[in-house]
Amino acid sequence: MDGQLLPVLLLLLGASGLWGQGPGPGGPLEEAPEEQPPEEEPLEEDGVLVLSRQTLGQALREHPALLVEFYAPWCGHCRALAPEYSKAAALLAAESARARLAKVDGPTEPELAEEFAVTEYPTLKFFRDGNRTHPEEYTGPREAEGIAEWLRRRVGPSARRLEHEEDAHALMDTRDVVVVGFFQDLQDRDVATFLGLAQDALDMTFGLTNRPQLFQKFGLTKDTVVLFKKFDEGRADFPVDKELGLDQGDLSRFLLTHSMHLVTEYNSETSSKIFAARILNHLLLFINQTLDAHRELLAGFREAAPPFRGQVLFVVVDVNANNDHVLQYFGLEAREAPTLRFINIETTKKYAPEPGALVTTAAVTDFCRVVLGGGVKPYRLSQEVPPDWDQRPVKTLVGKNFEQVAFDETKNVFIKFYAPWCTHCKEMAPAWEELAEKYRDHEDIVIAELDATANELEAFPVHGFPTLKYFPAGPGRKVIDYKGARDLETFSKFLDSGGELPTEEPAEVSGATFPLGLCDAFQEKPGNATEPRDEL
Repeated sequence: MDGQLLPVLLLLLGASGLWGQGPGPGGPLEEAPEEQPPEEEPLEEDGVLVLSRQTLGQALREHPALLVEFYAPWCGHCRALAPEYSKAAALLAAESARARLAKVDGPTEPELAEEFAVTEYPTLKFFRDGNRTHPEEYTGPREAEGIAEWLRRRVGPSARRLEHEEDAHALMDTRDVVVVGFFQDLQDRDVATFLGLAQDALDMTFGLTNRPQLFQKFGLTKDTVVLFKKFDEGRADFPVDKELGLDQGDLSRFLLTHSMHLVTEYNSETSSKIFAARILNHLLLFINQTLDAHRELLAGFREAAPPFRGQVLFVVVDVNANNDHVLQYFGLEAREAPTLRFINIETTKKYAPEPGALVTTAAVTDFCRVVLGGGVKPYRLSQEVPPDWDQRPVKTLVGKNFEQVAFDETKNVFIKFYAPWCTHCKEMAPAWEELAEKYRDHEDIVIAELDATANELEAFPVHGFPTLKYFPAGPGRKVIDYKGARDLETFSKFLDSGGELPTEEPAEVSGATFPLGLCDAFQEKPGNATEPRDEL
């Protein structure tokens, strides 16, 4: 064979699969599989796993109960959460709990943020048994013990099984409020409803039993949820409807209502529970606890409470404690105590008894009934108009001068509705002052502000702080809600365009807005039930 033909023949044989290790039927030579890089080990920081797109999968496989915080380094709420999150991780580690805590830097890992629909920081999601597609949204507390307890009730039983009378009494001795579900059949669907509620009611301890001797001991003949408490009447029963079964919403409202004292003293520890009780009507007794004559009024106030349980929450406010913000919210001064005020926290309508009214059981009862029956008109707060209200670049508005300024047909009026304690209001204050200074020589433009906690406007209820509204000149009482960024440049463009934002400006405000609720107004540094978070 010609030596020059040999290479050509070898090439043809290889291409046809007839030489050596051919591709087999119908294909080219198989390439050697690429060697996969070894899977990265998740990093750890202060007991918290630090995850990325490369390490999340492994963490989900290794940890059947994984709480993941999506955070941003620039987010103030994330920075506040960080030490509590690490403490929670330490608590669980000390108990050898199956749950682990982890975190993901959202801006650095945009693919993960998109996959899990993260739109604000911090966002926490709970992954169970490696299920990546349906994590549970975390809505629990933001302090260490609360985070740890939330996880404990998901990886372990949310209610303790009670077999003997000694078990029941031991459980009741642990807390002021203990909830025990008495169910004849622990496989009943009502038990699942009960345990589901117990997972999230972290401020209560739960027990569960099907033992006949315990039914008999506590005088029960059918399925019942019993709330035992070390105050007031000592116990409240919630029988399970045989036909309808156990409704979690109804049970939750029952437990919240009956876990409250008939009369609760307002302070930093009780405020969140007062507003979580979902009782819309509150009756407040303002007294000075250092005065014997004032303390003697408590007995009559308490005697009036039982008929209104679940309908009106009775609250005592000590004017001698650090409660000036509560007094301000109701337009009161400490010297006016003792006195009563009634409020519906949904409408924020406030009611006052006749001047000089006594605080006796009969008087308190009558006042409640009259208000609930619509027999007394609410009052609205307004400060007096300051003598120098229009001397500064930012004009000071109150309830009594709002109408004449806001609806002056010759002026374009831009108003900030704020709360003195609101962090976001304080952050935007310099830009608002700069705006007023910039337009101080424009006779047709007024930049103003109104303290919405001390001045209430029936026509303009304020639902968040800060709220910005623009009242353009001309007839018709037109009002435009401002939804743009809170900086001097955007404010100026808005004014110069006659109340319109240029199309390139963002439609949403950057940064969160504090929702206005009675709980917020009652606190010098408001805490949100839903916890404020920073938007992306």
